[in-house]
Amino acid sequence: MKRKKGFRLKHLLILLFIFWVGKSLISQQIAIKNAEKIILQEKQEIEKLEREIRELSEEIEEKDSLNFVEKVAREELKMVKPREIMYIDKNKEKKPFVNSRKQ
Repeated sequence: MKRKKGFRLKHLLILLFIFWVGKSLISQQIAIKNAEKIILQEKQEIEKLEREIRELSEEIEEKDSLNFVEKVAREELKMVKPREIMYIDKNKEKKPFVNSRKQ
């Protein structure tokens, strides 16, 4: 009888150990998958920010150019070059849709 109890106890302990190892492995795999997902999200965020940095750098370079300064001066400040004559069509401002109608 004693031998049967020892045999059962031994099997029970082995079974519990196997269960504990399995549970540990599964929880580690879940943690690894979550960490990989976070790493992927962070890499995507880094790529997005690097793209934004490139775009902003290009925009800064563009705004430092003389062409951009000239464009802003002409369009927003209504400036003209020396000896340049700017013609304004008053009729176009008053009736912008007159020429677009079909007759």
